[in-house]
Amino acid sequence: MAEPDSPTVSGEQADGSLDEADIHDVLRNERRRLALERLRDGDGPESVGDLAEHIAEIESGESPPPKNVRQSVYISLHQTHLPKLDSLRIVAYDSRAKTVSLGSSAAELDHYLADGEPTQAPFALLSLATCLAGLALLFAGWMGVPVIDRVDPRLVAGLALTVAAVAAGAELGLQTRSRT
Repeated sequence: MAEPDSPTVSGEQADGSLDEADIHDVLRNERRRLALERLRDGDGPESVGDLAEHIAEIESGESPPPKNVRQSVYISLHQTHLPKLDSLRIVAYDSRAKTVSLGSSAAELDHYLADGEPTQAPFALLSLATCLAGLALLFAGWMGVPVIDRVDPRLVAGLALTVAAVAAGAELGLQTRSRT
């Protein structure tokens, strides 16, 4: 068996990117997702204590969170989640200083963590608006609204479906390109 030209980090492919299975494994855990979202929204390194406090508030729904919840989150971050994320270079975790920041591979998770990517939302809105407009025109034609009642309903349906299909295809194409 041939050895690779250079050693790779655990979970890293030969090209330096994260393995998709590792990305899904990382994001399967709610505490890791919350930690990454907090770090993405922040301005720089954050203490593990502050990160644990934030996650404990979300989990408990209380501010400040109960001490036992805060301690549970802190211990799991320190012993399990942050070392795992650090080994994949998703975060840079200094276990002595108890600080954490985003790592060199963090950007690879942006697609999975993004809420309403700006490149995708317009296509979804366009598809929805087109379908609703087509339905409104069909309904207006059936109700006998002047001028609209003279338009063939098959033409209205065909145009609406064509625009929706083009928008869905464009969105799918963008998603496929962003994964490669």
